[in-house]
Amino acid sequence: MSVTQDQFRRAMLDPAAPVPDGLLDGADRPAGRRFNVYRNNVAVSLTEAMRTGFPVITRLLGQQNMDGLSGLFLRAHPPASPLMMHYGAEFPAFLEGMEQLSHLPYLADVARLELALRRSYHAADAAPLAPEALGAADPEALMQSGLTLVPAAILLRSPWPVHAIWRFNTEPGAPKPTSGAQDVLITRPEFDPIPVLLPPGGADWIAALMDGHSIGDAHTRAQDAAADFDLATTLGLMLQGGALRSLITKKD
Repeated sequence: MSVTQDQFRRAMLDPAAPVPDGLLDGADRPAGRRFNVYRNNVAVSLTEAMRTGFPVITRLLGQQNMDGLSGLFLRAHPPASPLMMHYGAEFPAFLEGMEQLSHLPYLADVARLELALRRSYHAADAAPLAPEALGAADPEALMQSGLTLVPAAILLRSPWPVHAIWRFNTEPGAPKPTSGAQDVLITRPEFDPIPVLLPPGGADWIAALMDGHSIGDAHTRAQDAAADFDLATTLGLMLQGGALRSLITKKD
């Protein structure tokens, strides 16, 4: 009896499942022991990939709990790509659906932050906009212009202090997180992505730019969200992080 791919996959992802009938090794013998070794190696490798991909979640939950979650996640969401950089994309939603973790509602957004850092790391390179390009523009025309972001720039908004949680678990001496929403912009000025905490209104301004609004219109929207929005501060953070790609003038 031949073994289908679905039977093989189900057995490989469930350590309690029996070895599929009809599965043979290279010598045409039942592949029981070899299959178990292979199954264990796959599970160990993917568990390690989850620890590597979500180090802050691992630290918050503890390695033993994280390893147990990784096994549950593996069976619910087996790898859809041979590229390990994509593995774990469904993990934030998976955490949100875990009733046992409902007392830690910020976990999913912390996982989203870690995923955003990974996506930024693997994003395509793009030459950032030079600050001089903005300084040379006519102020009135500039406010009617748009801005595009480089592929490595990712915006994350959360009702939880995700940036503070990330810092507390990755930077020695970082202050303990306090409650409150935080907006984060992932930038990649060099080789490694950096999560940057945005000031009030900053995320609203960036989101408006990403939706195609002009600098001036985005500024109005940001001020509607936060009366004390400081455009210079947010723009400076983006230029420093190499997050801007191009200036789109009205004539363009």
